Amino acid sequence: MKLFPEIGDFTERFAAGENQVVWTRLVADLDTPVSLMLKLTEARKDSFMLESVTGGEVRGRYSFMGMKPDLIWECHGQSARLNRSARFDADGWQDEPTGPLESLRALIAESRIALPPELPPMAAGLFGYLGYDMIRLVEHLPQVNPDPLGLPDAILLRPSVVLVVDGVKGEVTVVSPVWANSGLNPRAAYAQAAERVMDAVRDLDRSPSSASRDLGSNGAPAEPVSNTSHAAYLAMVEKAKDYIRAGDIFQVVPSQRWALPFDLPPFALYRALRRTNPSPYMFFFNFGGFQVVGASPEILVRVKGDTVTIRPIAGTRPRGATPAEDAALEAELLADPKERAEHLMLLDLGRNDVGRVARIGSVDPNEQFIIERYSHVMHIVSNVDGLLAEGEDPLSALLAGLPAGTVSGAPKVRAMQIIDELEVEKRGVYGGGVGYFAAQGDMDICIALRTGVVKDGTLYIQAGGGVV
Repeated sequence: MKLFPEIGDFTERFAAGENQVVWTRLVADLDTPVSLMLKLTEARKDSFMLESVTGGEVRGRYSFMGMKPDLIWECHGQSARLNRSARFDADGWQDEPTGPLESLRALIAESRIALPPELPPMAAGLFGYLGYDMIRLVEHLPQVNPDPLGLPDAILLRPSVVLVVDGVKGEVTVVSPVWANSGLNPRAAYAQAAERVMDAVRDLDRSPSSASRDLGSNGAPAEPVSNTSHAAYLAMVEKAKDYIRAGDIFQVVPSQRWALPFDLPPFALYRALRRTNPSPYMFFFNFGGFQVVGASPEILVRVKGDTVTIRPIAGTRPRGATPAEDAALEAELLADPKERAEHLMLLDLGRNDVGRVARIGSVDPNEQFIIERYSHVMHIVSNVDGLLAEGEDPLSALLAGLPAGTVSGAPKVRAMQIIDELEVEKRGVYGGGVGYFAAQGDMDICIALRTGVVKDGTLYIQAGGGVV
């Protein structure tokens, strides 16, 4: 097994204060991403898996798995905390002296690495979620609803081992970041990273448990229980209509949360979603005390180089049983005045959100009212790009788009105030974002919808509908 880079090149760059990665590449054409996850990280606290499927049928080239974070960052309300010894001390938390956004911006900068060209951007970085309520750090939303789940508003992991599975070449790359500020000498830092890589390689020779083939529950399916009765939800909709008639808002997206018992390994839920609802953003995060599992179709905000992208999705029909029925449903969707009005509002909101951080004159709605097809549904989709203005960065772009108009409404701040009034519980993960800040500077965050939280033997799912 050959390690990259060689020790001489590594030492020279380490002495210059550069963060870098130690990595190796292996043939893995007998494995699948799921089998690798089961071997390496399924039951391991603070691990994750990310995948992508476009159009409900074309699987992305890469699958990513991360584990053994050297650092974990959390946000709770107006404060943040950091565990810089997460591999060795689960209780090594320290409160950050600055506010959460200042703390996170510094951590993103600290975690930058000039990755070698052989590796994709997601081979290192910060991975996790930033919940809906993170917007309270920048917008005045005085009412905070009860929080029965008690989850952090955000968690980001910085894995010390990342596996990149290349489905085209049948290869797996094992990557371990090395931080120049680690306090180690170059040879010790290289040796520790090499050992982490080799430990993962040894784990690849294990066999997944035979129990992992069984995705069936031990009991009869349970009925989900909502935190909002049918009558109460209808009353929410009527109240939302009153606000629209009064001119407060054009649209609002009230939601409700369901809970049901869940007795399977949480990764089984991800495997089921992967087979039945393949989506552009598929994710599984095991945070130990709870898991976040989802199959989201929609970008919240993406930054690639200096281009920021928001891609609103609004307007839905089921897929047809035949090509002719599919085409008829597409025509019906594009002709629906309610769907068109809602989508236009959210397209305008996306242009405004991009414009908040983009150079003047660079905002470009380069796709408008196109149809994208997924495994079970089709959506109206538009795309808005812009070039980041001087002084802006991926975090400011994310905050400009958070939360997406498709899960809040328009105008956004007033819609969020009304959501706080109408809904009975804090949203938490739902309506926020899941994804990563890549080590070389890109960011890709999807909207946390079609997403479940598994905690204490219960699965929580949340969904809303636009009122216009």
